Amino acid sequence: MPFVSIRISGSATKDQKAGIVADVTQSLVERLGKNPAAVQIVIDEVSTENYGAGGQLLVDREAPKTTPVQEDAHAEPSR
Repeated sequence: MPFVSIRISGSATKDQKAGIVADVTQSLVERLGKNPAAVQIVIDEVSTENYGAGGQLLVDREAPKTTPVQEDAHAEPSR
């Protein structure tokens, strides 16, 4: 029974997390032949106030000037 633990800084929407779960499950099915019903995934959202890298809290880092938007392959198309 595969158990996958994913940690992300900040937060994600329910739809984004559902997409991650679907993608990771499908990858384990395709690559390792696992039964999708047996795949367990936990997504842990870590506040940027509780996450540091390079000697600095993420919340204190400068925000990127532009943030690329990626389409969610599992989202319903907009009309």
